[in-house]
Amino acid sequence: MNNILELNNLQKHFGTHKAVDDISFNIEQGNIFGLLGPNGAGKTTLIRMITGIFYPDNGSIIFDGKKFDPINDVVKIGYMPEERGLYKKMKIGEHALYLAQLKGLSKADAMSKIVYWFKKLEMESWWNKKVEDLSKGMSQKLQFVTTVLHEPKLIILDEPFSGLDPVNANLIKDEIYGLAQRGSTIIFSTHRMEQVEEICDHIILVNLGKKILDGTVHDVKQQFKENKFSVKLHELPTEINTTAFTVNEQQENKLIVTINEGYTSNDVLQYFINKHNTIDSFSEILPGLNEIFIALVEDTKAKTRAFESVA
Repeated sequence: MNNILELNNLQKHFGTHKAVDDISFNIEQGNIFGLLGPNGAGKTTLIRMITGIFYPDNGSIIFDGKKFDPINDVVKIGYMPEERGLYKKMKIGEHALYLAQLKGLSKADAMSKIVYWFKKLEMESWWNKKVEDLSKGMSQKLQFVTTVLHEPKLIILDEPFSGLDPVNANLIKDEIYGLAQRGSTIIFSTHRMEQVEEICDHIILVNLGKKILDGTVHDVKQQFKENKFSVKLHELPTEINTTAFTVNEQQENKLIVTINEGYTSNDVLQYFINKHNTIDSFSEILPGLNEIFIALVEDTKAKTRAFESVA
C-alpha cells in the first residue's frame, strides 16, 4: 500500500532541549497507527509538526506523496487533541457547523454531514445545548464528530476514549474501524496499552525525543516473547524433574513454564505425555504491550543516566 505519511529525520529543539531527536517512520494509507510514549516523550511535538503547528528544525514530512504544505494540506487532516478545543458559549449545532466550514465544506454539505453524524452517535437532541453544559463524555463525542466530519485523509486522535463510558467507547471504536476501512488513516495516541493492542495495526514508541520501537503489534510481541507457556493438565504430577523447562508458577491445575535454551515446546509436551499426564490445553504466553512499554522506557532512562554520568 502507499504511504500517506513519511517522516524523515525530524528534529525539533526548544533551546537546549531536544523535543524530537532524529525521528523517522512511515504510515500506510488505511492504517490504524499507535503513537506511544510516556509524558514528555515528544509525542505532542511530533503531532504539532504533522499538523503544521510547528515547523521542524531539520528533516522533512511527505504527506500524500508530496512535501507537506501546512497551508493547503491541513484541510486533509483532522486533529482531536487531548485538551478540549471547544468554544464553551456556542451551541453545539452551530459549533459543529462553524468548524466544518473552516475545513472547507459548504454550509449545505456541512449540515448534511452533521445531521448524519449526530444521528449516528445519538446526538440529535443536543443541537441547541451549549458546549459548557456538556459532560466530559458528551464533549468528547462532539470533538470526535468535528474532527472527522469533513472526511480527512489523516485523522489524529489523542486519548479519544477519555471520559467515555464503555458503551460510548465501543461506539467510537467501531467508527474508528469504519473510517479506516473507508480509506482514512488514523494516528492513535494513548497511554492505555490494552486499547492499542485491540485497535492498532502498527505502533511506534518514543521516549526522550527518540524512537525506540517500530513495528506491527504482532511483530513487537513476537520480538519480546520470553519462551513462556501455559500448560493446563487434568491432574498435576506430584514431582517435575526435567532440564527442558522451568516451572515459574502454579495455578490450580495450570503451570506457567519457561522453556530452557536448547529445547522446544515439543519437548515440554513430550515430557508430560511420557508421564502419562492428560494435557487439557497448551499455549504460548506473549508479553503485553504494557510490559514492553515499561521495560523499554525504563531501559532508555537507565542508559541516559549512565551516559550523563560518564559525560
